[in-house]
Amino acid sequence: MKIDGLGRILGEHRLFAGLDAEFLSLVAGCASNQAFPPGTRLAELGARVDKIFLVREGDVAMELATPGRGRVRIQTVGPGEVLGLSWLVPPYKWTSDAETVDRVRVIELDAECLRRKCEADPAIGYAVLKRFMSPLLDRLNEAQLQMLDVYGHAR
Repeated sequence: MKIDGLGRILGEHRLFAGLDAEFLSLVAGCASNQAFPPGTRLAELGARVDKIFLVREGDVAMELATPGRGRVRIQTVGPGEVLGLSWLVPPYKWTSDAETVDRVRVIELDAECLRRKCEADPAIGYAVLKRFMSPLLDRLNEAQLQMLDVYGHAR
């Protein structure tokens, strides 16, 4: 099977690199190619995660509102990275706000569509879960390092 269109673009993103054409075609059925100008709000803390963004170009700031300090950037998501990792785990809620820093191009995945496909075929669900675990663990490791910068000290 030949990969074209969104399937080809998905296969170029590090999250889905190396997967076969049939799988990429299946995921492409939940995907669209999108671009957003700077300052576009892609997510709000506590809102339902109905979209997953595979960043192709540009940066997205993940931010939290903090008492006395206003909005604080906790991380920047860039090309090759994923925004919306909580799409797979109930209650499917955003854990921060997310806003484009500059012009951003993404592959936007419909989270509900992808969940349905994962639930309908456990082999697909397992393959998707394995692919999303790596960026999830990366995000956890980055948060731990950030905590060391803020709170780490010798005893």
